[in-house]
Amino acid sequence: MLKSMTGFGRAENTRGETTITVEIKSLNGKQFEVNLKLSPLLKPYEFDIRNRMQQILQRGTLDATINIRQNGATRPVMVNTELAKFYYQSITTLATELKLPQDDMLNVLMKLPEVVTPATEQIAEAEWLAVQDVLKGALEQLDNHRLDEGAVLEADLLLRIENIEAYCVKVRELDPLRKDRIRQRLEQLLAEYVGKENVDENRLEQELIFYLEKLDISEELVRLENHCRYFKEILREADVAKGKKLGFVLQEVGREINTTGSKANDASIQQWVVLMKDELEKAKEQVLNVL
Repeated sequence: MLKSMTGFGRAENTRGETTITVEIKSLNGKQFEVNLKLSPLLKPYEFDIRNRMQQILQRGTLDATINIRQNGATRPVMVNTELAKFYYQSITTLATELKLPQDDMLNVLMKLPEVVTPATEQIAEAEWLAVQDVLKGALEQLDNHRLDEGAVLEADLLLRIENIEAYCVKVRELDPLRKDRIRQRLEQLLAEYVGKENVDENRLEQELIFYLEKLDISEELVRLENHCRYFKEILREADVAKGKKLGFVLQEVGREINTTGSKANDASIQQWVVLMKDELEKAKEQVLNVL
């Protein structure tokens, strides 16, 4: 079972005159990073909110917004007059320079950030509990979205690895023919430049064995098959956070594919190696999105 790092969750709840809205968008990332936008009343709870998000989501780059809105009779508010004056001076200076109208300036000032704030800097315990419930709902929705995306990723990754295994079988079938071609080429070169009657057959056999051992790819193919098998075993593990582990295994798969291609020294085998590399790159791109 896999989880994607991509997902979206939204939850909203209205109790009395208060509406709580939570929206979270998640993208892939190497660590847990969150851009958190909170209502001023929730600032004291920011650390707790971040911890709750990390416990469930574990990894990824997140944009989260948690908003508390009063629908009817609101709690007492206060006007930050010093900040409003600062905004006013900056806006009027800019308007004068650009020769823009300065009508309805008070309405504009009242809508600017932090000019009007709740008279109290804390919310009641019951409201904080309600925020936790809404946050939990949004996180669960995002997590379910990640699971759905993860199922698609798992199917695609499995296809890529199975394709690599199938190409590996093709390489195994071609390997004996490659060795025969190497032997024939060497014998032909010796006959052409030395003369067939001057060739020491025993020495030739020894040199052929030595040369073919240097070009032998059987160990690389065995390790490649083992890595592919291990990759599929990881996919079946219960742990959902395994993107990094899968990435490490793909690095080993790539190493064996590259060594096979360089040692084979054969055009027909190289064609299958190119196909394996293509599947590997597609798998690597997908693994970047795995939790």
